[in-house]
Amino acid sequence: MSDAPQRKKASSAFHIVAGLGSGAVSAFLLQPADLLKTRVQQSQASTLTRAFREILNGPNPVRSLWRGVTPSVLRTGCGSALYFGMLNQMRQYATRLPAVPIVSGGEVKPVNGSSSALPKLGNVANLTTGALARVAAGFIVNPITVMKVRYESTHYAYKSLAGAAKDIAAKEGMRGFFAGFGATAVRDAPYAGLYVLVYEQAKARFGAVAATGEHLRPATMSSSAPINFASGVVAAVTATTLTNPFDAIKTRLQIAPSRYGNMFKAASMMLRDEGVKSMFSGLSMRIGRKALSSAFTWTVYEELIRRAERVLV
Repeated sequence: MSDAPQRKKASSAFHIVAGLGSGAVSAFLLQPADLLKTRVQQSQASTLTRAFREILNGPNPVRSLWRGVTPSVLRTGCGSALYFGMLNQMRQYATRLPAVPIVSGGEVKPVNGSSSALPKLGNVANLTTGALARVAAGFIVNPITVMKVRYESTHYAYKSLAGAAKDIAAKEGMRGFFAGFGATAVRDAPYAGLYVLVYEQAKARFGAVAATGEHLRPATMSSSAPINFASGVVAAVTATTLTNPFDAIKTRLQIAPSRYGNMFKAASMMLRDEGVKSMFSGLSMRIGRKALSSAFTWTVYEELIRRAERVLV
């Protein structure tokens, strides 16, 4: 007989804490890849090899690779906390809507062939909740994102985050802290929506294969983590490739807002001056970083939730 009715759910606060921890650790470990992506995207003359060589030939190369790690950890940690907290709330709410198709009755429990500890929704609900949660979280942390990108860029000589904040406020006002948000939202909404959609689909398929090999036993702690990680990589590669043009545009807007103006003007200038390849600059680094970052963050997050709910049983 199923123990689902007695199974307690992790609190909303724990979802936020789990998101904060997983996001912060991921951001710290992968900061060098994020910095190199910014350096390549800031100019058509930059290449990964050139950007990497310039850092290695400069003073304190190891420290330079982690330049901007503080705003990265703040942005990703806080962003992940907000994202997972809101995503959980939206998914829990969606399971109570009669018009929303759900899987397994929306129960927060692993089932045969599933490695998830989260509410199971249909494809449209996965796409929608992922997109809405990401855009909302992105708006809140956008000021940190702007400071991070400019701090990492060689176009500015900021010595500290406080100095960056003062300069942006003095020259551009509050509007400067939200530079590139339009492109960020256009990138993040489809990215997050596609990610959750592909992630859940991949977990179902990988889980079914794993369950068959384990004689249809429920997913366990040992089997769920590899399934979640592999699913995260597949989802990240797919979503990252499709949304990279918006990431390239966003970087230009956040580095030089006065030159590029808005998303449409930036896209037009980039295509006219540099061609279609400018829309995919930094793609290899973004795929590498996103694949590892998203897979690691989601795997750690789901395992923390699973552990918490097993303790609460």
